[in-house]
Amino acid sequence: MKEGVTLYCVRHGQTDWNAQSRYQGQMDVPLNESGRQQAKRNGQVLRGLLPDIAQAHYVSSPLWRARETMQIVRQELSLDPDTFAIDDRLKEVHYGAWEGQLLETLVETEADGIAARKADPYNFRPPQGESYADLQERMRGWLDTVDVDTVVTTHGGISRTLRSYLLDLDPDRILDLDVPQDRVLVIRFGEMHWL
Repeated sequence: MKEGVTLYCVRHGQTDWNAQSRYQGQMDVPLNESGRQQAKRNGQVLRGLLPDIAQAHYVSSPLWRARETMQIVRQELSLDPDTFAIDDRLKEVHYGAWEGQLLETLVETEADGIAARKADPYNFRPPQGESYADLQERMRGWLDTVDVDTVVTTHGGISRTLRSYLLDLDPDRILDLDVPQDRVLVIRFGEMHWL
């Protein structure tokens, strides 16, 4: 990311799977009504940054929950809701065999995996999935292309790895980072705040 660039990171709004504590990963789950309201709120917050925010680059994960969030955000900014870029590197961390599973079920059926994830959250890789270390490498490939102020709609894992990388945080604490769906993360090298 070019020095001096501001990144406005918006996690997608809530889905029914979020509400159920079900691992989504790269499954294409739509927003629920609460999620649409969260996206609207985030668009209204960004509207306070007009006219400058209208000149930013807009990019989304290809997963529908992130794309719909971007459409709602852009509507709130009175911008064409369908004019934004898509980048596959912004997909959520792939949970492999855990995708679609409830956390409470995995605690019983994958106790060893849950314990391994707690012991090494940055490097743990679920069966057929990817680790946060893998995700950070994928995210960095995208981040290297960011050379203008950018609004991005993406996922909790991307938000965590962005902060871990850009703010030089302890990667073992990655799961401790909040990933609210009703806030906009404003981030630059060395600093961040929430709107």
